[in-house]
Parts: sequence; C-alpha cells; structure tokens
Amino acid sequence: MSRIGKSIITIPAGVTITEKDGVVTVKGAKGELSQELTAGITLEQKDGELNVNRPSDSKQHKALHGLYRALINNMVVGVSEGFTKQLELVGVGYRASHAGQKLELALGFSHGIVLELPSEVKVDTLTEKGKNPIITLTSHDKQLLGMVTAKIRSFRKPEPYKGKGVRFVGENVRRKAGKSA
Repeated sequence: MSRIGKSIITIPAGVTITEKDGVVTVKGAKGELSQELTAGITLEQKDGELNVNRPSDSKQHKALHGLYRALINNMVVGVSEGFTKQLELVGVGYRASHAGQKLELALGFSHGIVLELPSEVKVDTLTEKGKNPIITLTSHDKQLLGMVTAKIRSFRKPEPYKGKGVRFVGENVRRKAGKSA
C-alpha cells in the first residue's frame, strides 16, 4: 500500500466532507474546496477520521491512492487553517505595493508590473527601511497559492551572481564566483 495513501486524515471540528458523483467537497471556516475523484477511489468516513481506499493493486491505482489522499488532506488543512507563503524582493530599487487585489511590482525593468490576483488569495506587502520588501500571500487553496507565487517569482528569478530577484523567505540561492580579475 502507498505509505501516504494508507495514512488516516483526521477531520478537525467545523469541517465537513461530502462525496457525491465522484466529487469530494470540503467545507470549513475559511472556505469551500472541491476535487473530482477518478473512478474507483472511495472514501470511508467514521468517528472524525477519513480513509482513502483504492479498488486494486494496479500501478495506476497505487499512484492515484497517495495523490488523492494528499489532495484531500491539503483541502482539509486549507479550509481549517489556511496556507501562507512569503516572497522577498532582493535588489536595489525593488518595490512592492498592493491596492485591493492588484499587486504592483517594480523589479528593475523600464516599466512596473501589475498583477491581478484571484479573489481567493489575500495579499499583504511590508516595506521597512533598510530591509528587503516582503510580499505575504494567504489562501485556503494550496494549489492556487503555489501557482500565484510561482507566477510572481517568474517575473525576476534569483540570479546566481549577485542574488538579486524574487525569492521565498528563507530560500537559499547558490552563488557563483563570477570573473576572476
């Protein structure tokens, strides 16, 4: 059995999980998420715990077993606690500001970048003197949050010589030596 797939999901208080026509819906305090299941994967719910089962030991079912368990667990954690990611802008003159769901970035280009964020993602920018600007993104949907942070990071990836660019807080960028004089 899949090690991830056979582990049990504990359902916190205030979270309800329903399955209808192969679609799992998870509702909680932070929102509602749904995921379509492939034919054969079943859910067994009792005593505040959820177990994901597969119909056979075929390679395809083994792969999907762990995948759907992880997706459903992320949905449960998202609607109960939520997810947060922080990005750091490293570089002279790099700035970030937000107005509603619009994130404005100055990343050393001749023009500013304006990114319209989905309504499920909340944004906050922090700029302190002498420190790098930090963008904090929070959402109940882990997949959407990862896509948005990857999009922001793709505007200016950290480069290996000076380390300038958009990086996750705490990310280690491998540095190169550059030219020897």
